[in-house]
Order: sequence, then structure tokens, then C-alpha cells
Amino acid sequence: MNREMRRKTPDELLSEIQAEEPEQKGHLKIFLGYASGVGKSFRMLDEARRRHERGQDVIVGAVQAKVSPEIQRLLNKLEVFPLKKHRDCMSMDIEAIKSRRPAVCIIDGLAFNNPPGFRNRTRWQDVQELVRFGIKVIGSVNIQYVEELRDQVEKITGKHVTDTVPISFIKSADEIEIVDAPPEEPIERSPEEQADAEKRQQQLSILREMALVLAADVVDHQLSDYLSKHGITQSYGAQERILVCITPRANVEEMIGTARKIADRFHGELTVAYVRQPEMSAADYAALEEKLARAKSAGAQIEILDGEDPVDCLVDFAKSRGITQLFIGHTQSSRNWPWSDPVEKLIRRSQGMDVRIFPQ
Repeated sequence: MNREMRRKTPDELLSEIQAEEPEQKGHLKIFLGYASGVGKSFRMLDEARRRHERGQDVIVGAVQAKVSPEIQRLLNKLEVFPLKKHRDCMSMDIEAIKSRRPAVCIIDGLAFNNPPGFRNRTRWQDVQELVRFGIKVIGSVNIQYVEELRDQVEKITGKHVTDTVPISFIKSADEIEIVDAPPEEPIERSPEEQADAEKRQQQLSILREMALVLAADVVDHQLSDYLSKHGITQSYGAQERILVCITPRANVEEMIGTARKIADRFHGELTVAYVRQPEMSAADYAALEEKLARAKSAGAQIEILDGEDPVDCLVDFAKSRGITQLFIGHTQSSRNWPWSDPVEKLIRRSQGMDVRIFPQ
């Protein structure tokens, strides 16, 4: 009897990698944060504590100069290796760590630039040397310090950094773990404070997505390397189907830009849809035509839909196409929508899809 062959998922293939191949002596794990204060250093050192309590030989090779009381309590339970001084400057003592040869070395601040006179220019190059020597290194970094993402993050946060790591170093990691920020507790705020909080949450949402895509790139790199080494050729179909719903006032640049990145990264399909509205003004029609042209230039499939209820029309179309992510624009006022309470109704009807709302 013929049985349908099921394609293995990337996670299943990576599990086979770990089962088939002996553990390498050198190993790199990175805790990736998407904003300051998400707790990546604490998570990293807490893992070091657990490993130490299980009997592993763990040292802390580098840590930030100023730490919180919670982190200090963790450091008190671990062996913190002294830094090396050179002309009143301090950095990791690579030779001493190699002579000590711990099983695990914890290194905070992977983007740190070493002072002049040290054997390696950057801390991430120190890490590469330790990994080549056979030591398991566990480190941490925020995405704002990734060289190729620095300018993009700076536009979002307004913060400029000089010390960076190349994205190729991040992709060389054997493991990567994203440290997510807990949601804020609801508190009473003034209108100005509420607006600032909403802006901050929008920024964090974009940064979090960037971190997720980068982490997925690491997994994809590991998988591609394994398949290449073993002479395996595997084709992937569309993993994500994204529908961007636009109106004449939609923030189409951000919506389509984000959707395009996700579709490219996950071998997905991108569709842009507009529900035809009667009695559209000439200005709105011109704005819509411009946004549809942008969508087409981004490689999106364009769909013009007709229906008495635009929400029903969009959701029915999305279900018929197997859409997994639905992007919509929305303002605090519903004046820009031709129907009342559209977002609530759309979310209620779009079960099984991720709905992302973009301010417009």
C-alpha cells in the first residue's frame, strides 16, 4: 500500500542532526535580546547557575561593570574570572581562560571592542578563539549591536552604537535563544503617557520581529549547512501566506515592507487586497492607485475584492487562500473605515490567522 510521504520539518531535521552527529567540543550559544532591559543577562547567568549546580565546570569570562542586585546574586554563586589589565585598560584574559579550560565560559556583551594592544580587536573574536579551542561559550547581545541591523534599529530607537558584531558571527551560533520582554502591567496613565507607552510598544513589536527573523536565519543556516554536508536537496513550499489589506490611507510602506521580509524569509506568499468602495473621491483613488503600484513593485499578488461587508469579504477571501497572517491598518477613530467596529469583527472572524494591526 502506498503511503503519502510527509516532508520533515526543519525542527525534525535539526533533531536528527543532534542525534546523528557527536557533540562538538567547541559550541556557541547566544541569548539574543531585542531591547535593553528584557533580561538576557539574567537568563544567561541563570543558565550558568543551573549548569554549575548540575556539576558542570562553569566560569564567567566577562560581565558588565555595573549589574543589578539580582544579577549580582547570581554572580556570587559562580566563579568570575578576572579581567586582564593592559595600559589601564581591561579585557578578557584569553590565554588564562584557555589554560583554565572550563567546560563552559559565560561572556556578556559580545559587541564589546577590546582596547588597543589586546590580541583580538573585538570580544566576539575572543569568543571565536575560545570556541575553536574547544570551550562552550554562552554569550548575549542585543540586535541593535548587529552591524547589518544597526542603522535600522537606530531609526526606530534613536540610539546610536559604535561597538558591533557582524551578522555572520550570529549565524555561526550553534544555538540561539530570544529573550522576550514580559508585557507591561496595566496602570493608569495620562493621555500623553498613554501615547508614549503605545509608541514604545509599537517599537518593541518591530524590534521583536527583527529578532525573530534573525533567529530563524540562524536555524536556516544550520539546516542548510547540514543538508549541504550530507548531499541532501530539499525544496520547501510556501510556509506563510500573508494578506495585506490596504485602504487609501494605509501605511503601505511599513505594511508591505514587513510582509515582504517575512514572505522572503519563510518562503511565503504575499497578497495585497483592497475591497472596492463606492463613491471614492479622486484624491483617495489616486492614493490607492499609488499604493497598489508599490505593492506590485514589491512582487505582491494584487486582488480587488467586491462585497457588501468588507470584513466578511476579506475574511472569506483569506480563508479561501489559506492565509496565515493578516495585516490591516487602523486608527483610533473608525472614520477611515467604511464600516463600524471593523477590527473587533475581523479578529473575531479570523480564527486561525495571526492579525497584525498597523497604525495609519
